[in-house]
Amino acid sequence: MNYPSTSTRRSFSWVAWPLVLVLAVVTAFIVGLLFGRHQGVLSVIPVGEGKVINKNETSSTLSQDIDFKTFWDVWNFAKEDYYQQPVSEQELFYGSMKGLMAGLGDPYSVFFDPEETKEFNSDLNGSFEGIGAQIDIDKNGQLVIVSPLPNSPAEKADIQKGDKLLLIDGVDTTGMSTEEAVSKIRGPKGTTVILTITRDGLESAMEKTITRDTIVIDSVKLEMRDDGIGVLSLYFFNEDTDALFTSAVNDLLAKGAKGIILDLRGNPGGLLNTAINVSSAWVGEQTVVIQKVKDAKQSFVGSSDARLSGIPTVVLVDGGSASASEIVAGALQDYGLAKLVGTQTFGKGSVQDYRELEDGSAVKMTIAEWLTPKERSINHVGIVPDFIVEYTADDAKADIDPQMDKAVEVLLGEQGGEGV
Repeated sequence: MNYPSTSTRRSFSWVAWPLVLVLAVVTAFIVGLLFGRHQGVLSVIPVGEGKVINKNETSSTLSQDIDFKTFWDVWNFAKEDYYQQPVSEQELFYGSMKGLMAGLGDPYSVFFDPEETKEFNSDLNGSFEGIGAQIDIDKNGQLVIVSPLPNSPAEKADIQKGDKLLLIDGVDTTGMSTEEAVSKIRGPKGTTVILTITRDGLESAMEKTITRDTIVIDSVKLEMRDDGIGVLSLYFFNEDTDALFTSAVNDLLAKGAKGIILDLRGNPGGLLNTAINVSSAWVGEQTVVIQKVKDAKQSFVGSSDARLSGIPTVVLVDGGSASASEIVAGALQDYGLAKLVGTQTFGKGSVQDYRELEDGSAVKMTIAEWLTPKERSINHVGIVPDFIVEYTADDAKADIDPQMDKAVEVLLGEQGGEGV
């Protein structure tokens, strides 16, 4: 058998090792380049944004092990392979927070990014640019119009309470939160939004093109009738309500009101403290509402003297009366301090805790439910009036208000006057 000579083997080694070395260097370069590109994609961020910090922080409330590697696997996949680059880490982060709250399966538990937080706070301040309609989610998960504000673009476009909101500028609202819907409907004054709605009695959906405007809300209005009845209309329970309501109460007392009609129709609610303060004018320092958290209950009592308790009162409510409105109406009904006229209220009786975070974002989360002083549940049930009276679209067109007429009739009857 012939074997290579010693000199031949040495010659082969002398030639091969440099080739192997070159090949190794090239391979290392290519691997490094690909890895660098991979890491480069992961590290690329839009101009003006920072990076995610505190990635290794963990929750102290985990009941079982959670493999957070999956989260970062998805994060990296999005950063690396999404077709539109660069991917905003800030948007990924805030989007994951929205998903976390959505995991609770509760439409009233939501995360707001800093811009959405500013919009939410503008509601409580009483001024914003939009169409002037309150929206919510009914018990079937459908976005609905709770009420259009008086003289608002929504009301002028014939948007009515109870309208089901199907599309916003062509975008399907199925599964959409109220906060997302609000962000899509609002916009600069003078711009338009197209709402596709349906309502009872319509054979098919219809589109409404609405021009946005600046919406300024005066939450309280008082009108004294010739018969001595004061009509006190509350449109919201927001930051200006306490002062305006106190002023209205002073006027009612100064003018010797013989009766009060508290109009809460279309009032979607607002601040709990404001609802308690309004109720106090009738119930004094008695319990206004009970908060139920699991098996524990906490009573919230009135904050002032019952300055209006001796004046006959009727409260007007309808399907647009929600949350804080239902707290007030339920308390006055439970204590027999007022008769309720209208239709069954919306049934928004859950309690949301609102917390602003260090970066300007915020969380609104359901933590409990409301009960009336007699421990009647409000959530998904609402308040049933003592006198059920409808107010139809035909009534509005004819400029008649049978609910208001019934309220006057009830008050005149309590005063010993002649009923209608």
